[in-house]
Amino acid sequence: MSLGKKISERRSKQPRVIQVPEWGEGDTPLKMYVYPITAGDLNKIQKKYKDFLSNMTIDGMVDLIILKAGDEDGNRLFTLEDKVYLMAESVTVISEIAANMFGEIESLEDAEKN
Repeated sequence: MSLGKKISERRSKQPRVIQVPEWGEGDTPLKMYVYPITAGDLNKIQKKYKDFLSNMTIDGMVDLIILKAGDEDGNRLFTLEDKVYLMAESVTVISEIAANMFGEIESLEDAEKN
């Protein structure tokens, strides 16, 4: 078995839960299930938004949310058709969700190593 395949098998398969009170119902926040951001994910985003890691745009953050946010069963919560609605949301909400998605990355330098 190759080293790459061994590393892949050790990778965490458990999503992180991000709670978004603004999008919940009543006192229950919406729960997003998010798997770690991978080098492949960043590659997709950076093809569209150059220097995304050093200059995060709202457009890029919304695309990241569309790409990574899922429900408890692993189904995507949003599609590209939802982008217009997400772009109408508060900058604070969008940036907080994106920051939580990057929560496991300790610094910009660590993210760029991937």
